[in-house]
Amino acid sequence: MARIPPVTVRELQPAVQIAFERHIKEYNGRITNMKATLGHSLLAFDVYMQWYPLYEQVETILGKRLAYLYAYAISKATDCPLCSTFFRKIIIDAGEKPENLELTPPEKDLIAFGSSIAKHQGNINDQLYNSVAMQYNIKDMVTLIAFAGQMIATNVFNNVIETDIDEYLVEYLPPLKHY
Repeated sequence: MARIPPVTVRELQPAVQIAFERHIKEYNGRITNMKATLGHSLLAFDVYMQWYPLYEQVETILGKRLAYLYAYAISKATDCPLCSTFFRKIIIDAGEKPENLELTPPEKDLIAFGSSIAKHQGNINDQLYNSVAMQYNIKDMVTLIAFAGQMIATNVFNNVIETDIDEYLVEYLPPLKHY
């Protein structure tokens, strides 16, 4: 059960309703539990929804597959059940298994880079940083690092309030480990 429940239709301020409608139209999206919870604060909603244009830039840099794998690595490293399940869905729907991804060495470095940013609060060893920086220009590196920060902020928000997993994601939760 979420610590802060999503805003209800009755509680919805007109400006937030407009922001929700704009988001749905611009990104062909849905108002998820996280977004509805952010709906308690229009400013917070607007700030967090900047994830979308930033993610579009990451897709331009990396391509669709590597962009969602990068986001998944970050979300998994922060132990965010909601965001990692969101990206598990994308991976599975694309025909891959999140536990058995086939990656090239440069892709492995990028995934390790995203994961390390999350696990080590941005303290990346030089070897890993340099291996990724050799693949991308400065503008792209700034975008990739900024996206990692935005993804981590999203993960932290969901972890703190224990956002409920959206119904459409439940079947994509990782299998339970049996000990």
